[in-house]
Amino acid sequence: EVQLVESGGGLVQPGGSLRLSCAASGFTFGSADMSWVRQAPGKGPEWVSGISPSGLTTDYADSVKGRFTISRDNAKNTLYLQMSRLTHEDTAVYYCATGRRPGPVLARRAQWGQGTQVTVSS
Repeated sequence: EVQLVESGGGLVQPGGSLRLSCAASGFTFGSADMSWVRQAPGKGPEWVSGISPSGLTTDYADSVKGRFTISRDNAKNTLYLQMSRLTHEDTAVYYCATGRRPGPVLARRAQWGQGTQVTVSS
């Protein structure tokens, strides 16, 4: 079955960087649109970034543009999210998801992984 396993989360200071990884299995990763979604404490989920199967097309939420970079390595069936200049507002559980556009991705929680916690604090 489809399996998405996020890793790389943890505690980081404001202004710091962190790289998240998502190991995919159970489907043809190389032909799938992928996204990152996050959910902060007490808030609803927020679509963060999406990427086309080839990696040539990427999209970002305004809140992370210029700071986050989404990428993928299809040979390793792995999706990445490089996060830089982190702030308290980036604190959330981060999920890997199939799909690319915000609406469809957010509407289908069953297509997300289990999530990894990112905490930005001094």
